[in-house]
Formats: sequence, C-alpha cells, structure tokens
Amino acid sequence: MSQFTAKGGRGTLDPGLYFVATPIGSARDITLRALDILRDADVIAAEDTRTLRHLMDIHGVALGDRPLVAYHDHNGERIRPRLLRALAEGKSVAYASEAGTPLVADPGFQLSRAAIAAGYPVRTAPGPSAAIAALTVAGLPSDRFLFAGFPPTGGGRRKWLADLAAVRATLIFYESPKRVGELLGDLLSSLGNRQAVVCRELTKRFEEVTRGSLSDLAGGFADRDVKGEIVVLVDRGEEQIADEETVDEAMRKALMQMSVKDAAQAVAEAYGLQKRAAYQLALKIGGEE
Repeated sequence: MSQFTAKGGRGTLDPGLYFVATPIGSARDITLRALDILRDADVIAAEDTRTLRHLMDIHGVALGDRPLVAYHDHNGERIRPRLLRALAEGKSVAYASEAGTPLVADPGFQLSRAAIAAGYPVRTAPGPSAAIAALTVAGLPSDRFLFAGFPPTGGGRRKWLADLAAVRATLIFYESPKRVGELLGDLLSSLGNRQAVVCRELTKRFEEVTRGSLSDLAGGFADRDVKGEIVVLVDRGEEQIADEETVDEAMRKALMQMSVKDAAQAVAEAYGLQKRAAYQLALKIGGEE
C-alpha cells in the first residue's frame, strides 16, 4: 500500500513530476498555472513545508488530506524513493523550492534525474528566479550571461573566480549577506575593476539595487551590516589583446595568487594561448622571481 493515499487531488493533472517555481518575495508573483498544479497535485513536496503552506493559504489553495512532504538536501536520499513510488503508482507529484525556481541553486536536481531515469514525465511551471530578476534590473549586458551560483568559501575561492575572468558574459553570483563584502573584494582582485551590481531583497519591501565599479562597491560594502537575499552581477571584461607585455604582466599577477600550473591555465584561457607555451612562460617567470 502506498505511503501516499491522498484524496485531495482533483485528478485533472496528468501523472508525473511537476517542478513549481514560487515567489522570491512578493506572494503575488506566483503564476496561475503554479496555483493550479498546487491545487490539483496528488502529492506535494517542498524544500520548506511551512513556507509553501503559508503561500498556499495566502492564495486560498486548500491542502485537504493530501500529503505535504519535506524534501531538501539533508533528507533527499531518504525521501526520494517515496516520491518515486508515488510516481510509479500513477500519481502527480508537485515539488516547490522555498523561493524561486527549483534546481537553480536549490534542491531538486537528484529528484529530477531519478524521475527521468525511471521514465516518468518531468514538467515545469516556470516563474520567478532571483538570477533572472537581478539580470533584468542590473543594466548590464544580457545577451550572454553565466549563472555561477554560490562561490566556494574555502582556499580555492580566488582561483575559482579567476577561472571566470575569460568568460565573455555577464557573471551572476548568489552570496550570503555576511560574505558579500568579502566577495566584492575577491572579485576586484580576480577580475579587475569591472562594473558590477549588488541586488538585495528583490521584489521585497526593502528591495535595493546598488550599481558601480567593483572598487566602489567593495569599499561601500566592506564594513556594512547587510541583511537579506543577495545577487551579485559583474560585467564581462574587455577583450584581451595577447601581446607579449600584457601576457607577461598577467602571468606575474597570476603567480602571486596561484601555483605555476594554475597560473598557466588561467592565463592561457584568458588570452587564447597554447597551454604548453603558457606553462613554459610561468616556469620562466617563476624562476626569475
């Protein structure tokens, strides 16, 4: 017998897994289709059940006697088989992250892969995403962008950022409010003084968008007590010209922060050089210094 014996679903949804985007701030940003899915799904799973239940109450979506199951990074291995069994029984399962679009720096990836591997339909009710919302208001080029997610916090942070230096696209990061000042300083060191934007509490009451150079932003946020959800965007760098003097200078700077191997790789990617040639240059400069 199934662990999900629900009677609240209306039976109007086709069987399958539905990823439901939820508001990042204003509760009115949810789509009508998302509300339909939450109303009709046989089983509802959520990263945070209290947040989703509150959202459903705001919009008058009754849970009834349907199961509302917590599914997040810490219990995914245990809960995922239960959700897959519900799918195997021909039920419709809706999953919502706490805010935004599931799988975008939120749980859901392993559930999606498992459902696809088992042959179950996977559908989406698209909607809010902090990354896209921030790109919309940033005023930076939007024809090409890279969502980089949360930067690492360990010793490899600056190298991780330096590896993005050659990407010819607007870079989008999520960051903890406690580390945003540190991130802006690391971005300045790793990418140079590019134009950037810090978005805080998008679509909420105290929404704030701060634009400027990385130097100005790093100074402004260095000692500031920041609260709320943060998105940082950085403009693409200027196209690099691979003359000998420029490459030498870039290599010397890279060697101050990285190993010979990592510096060679970073400079090679930034200036379109052959990796072997860049490695030999790194050895030469490293030996001189």
